[in-house]
Amino acid sequence: MKIDINKETNSTGNRPPCAGFKYGDQKGIALVMVLVLSAVLLAVMAALVYMLTAATQVSGIQKRYKTALEAGKGGAQFAFAIIGARGNPNIPGITYAINAMNVGGTDCLAAKLNNPTSAWAPACSSSMSIDRSDPTSYDMFVDLGLSPGPVYRNYMKIVDTVNGNSSGEIGLLKNGVAASNSGEVAVMSMPYLYTIEIDSVNRDNPQERGRYSILYEY
Repeated sequence: MKIDINKETNSTGNRPPCAGFKYGDQKGIALVMVLVLSAVLLAVMAALVYMLTAATQVSGIQKRYKTALEAGKGGAQFAFAIIGARGNPNIPGITYAINAMNVGGTDCLAAKLNNPTSAWAPACSSSMSIDRSDPTSYDMFVDLGLSPGPVYRNYMKIVDTVNGNSSGEIGLLKNGVAASNSGEVAVMSMPYLYTIEIDSVNRDNPQERGRYSILYEY
């Protein structure tokens, strides 16, 4: 005998609790749940992969930046040696190139080392920006490092000079001891002040670069 549960009633005349329920209503719900859970898991995995990749990229960027900054420190020490030698290009043990040495017939590096900014010729740049493709925008450069390793080129320029009474480095005289007489008048020391811009760039990968702005007292 076939019983139609949609029409079956109990002794009270009411339908039983299961009356009208169709088992086909849950068809495919398991597949939907699996698809939703799979989408959530894929999203979580994609987020993890992205975070790992981003962390690796940031770490690489920081490493290259710090390496360029360290090379810039070497360039700064070199610039200090040039200032101490008053621009002498024949300092033993070092080699560098002066690109903007003569701009419009003016020895700009010598002018910047020995004269206040107001006395510089108009051709001598006092801008803080350095354009590596324009030799007149920097005073000199030096390469630090040896191939096949990375070689960092340090572009340097003096952008401001405040005159003082200090002289160039001459090393120790005789035994390095100076005796003063009672009649001598001591001259107040007034050091030169130089504002220097240094742009350190990986010669083979210009994206690796660091920059310094330095106030140097000599």
